[in-house]
Amino acid sequence: MTRRQLVDVGFPLVLAAAAVTEVATAGVDAPWPIAAVFALGTALPLLWRRRAPVVVLAVVLSSLAIPDATHGIANEASVPFIGVLVATYASGAYTDRRSGRIAAGVIAVVLLFLAVSIGENVAGDALFIGGILYAVWGAATIVRSRQELATALAARTVELEHEREEKAQLAVVEERARIARELHDVVAHTLSIMVVQAGAERRALGAARPETSEVLATIEATGRTAMAEMRRLLGMLRRSDDELALAPQPSLAHLDELVAQVREAGMPVDLRIEGEPRPVAPGVDLSAYRIVQEALTNALKHAGPARARVTVRYGDDELDIEIADDGARAPAAAPAGGHGLVGMRERVALFGGDLATGRRRGGGYAVRARLPLAGSAR
Repeated sequence: MTRRQLVDVGFPLVLAAAAVTEVATAGVDAPWPIAAVFALGTALPLLWRRRAPVVVLAVVLSSLAIPDATHGIANEASVPFIGVLVATYASGAYTDRRSGRIAAGVIAVVLLFLAVSIGENVAGDALFIGGILYAVWGAATIVRSRQELATALAARTVELEHEREEKAQLAVVEERARIARELHDVVAHTLSIMVVQAGAERRALGAARPETSEVLATIEATGRTAMAEMRRLLGMLRRSDDELALAPQPSLAHLDELVAQVREAGMPVDLRIEGEPRPVAPGVDLSAYRIVQEALTNALKHAGPARARVTVRYGDDELDIEIADDGARAPAAAPAGGHGLVGMRERVALFGGDLATGRRRGGGYAVRARLPLAGSAR
């Protein structure tokens, strides 16, 4: 049994015992059955105050009003009035708006009955007792409204969190599809070269070396099959950007053009190439360009008046890229959850590299990526 259940059961029983004790020791001038109804009828129904609060209120008020109207018991015992207050509170706190209005009507009817039955000061008695009961009922409705608001806000928070997670997952899926479309062109170009070279070599050999010609024919046929399967796969990935997918893919050789575009947009950019530039694998080349592009785009959006620096370092086994700006960004302006960073993470993860982003100690924002060059062209 939980603590709330213990209170829900224990309180009415303790109140009933107290009411019976008070009625028995107060010398109530009323038959015992009527006194028992007065004592127990205002306490025991509270056991069901959460399940049927309006019914419990009607029973408790009747148990108070009828004995008091016939024998004036309320003047000699006051403990049962506590049960009336609890039932009144329950009728406001544990009901909806419609049931709460019905409870308010029940209170009004019983008040009128009491006032008329007492008969001495109808207006004064009704105003005094009604003021207490309606104050308790009003306070309960306020508590209920705040609880409903808190529950609604909690549910909305959970809903927004789910929506945020779904959008993040959708962004990852979309970015992976975009990367797949770009890499398709890279791989398709390589396969095309293989097929063309195999076919040309096979035709050049003729019948001089039949075994080699057969192997080359197999390579050519396998390559064409692979290209057909890749076109089918691309058809599943494309949406509305088919024209974009057909455009030539950029590379690190186009960084000068990208930097020039950013300068024209209003941000001064310095480009530094460290190490000996050399050809790298097409997929790494494309991903490195896209990382620089996304980082500079974020800088344009969020850094404000600032300068940026792009550094590309060619190492023996890896390619290091750093894009840093000296702009002053508010916490809300940092692109912590933007789709650009999602794309960078996906591209770096594709090649087993590392990505680090965040504010710089001296001000501004920095993006650092490391892409392994294993398998790159030499």
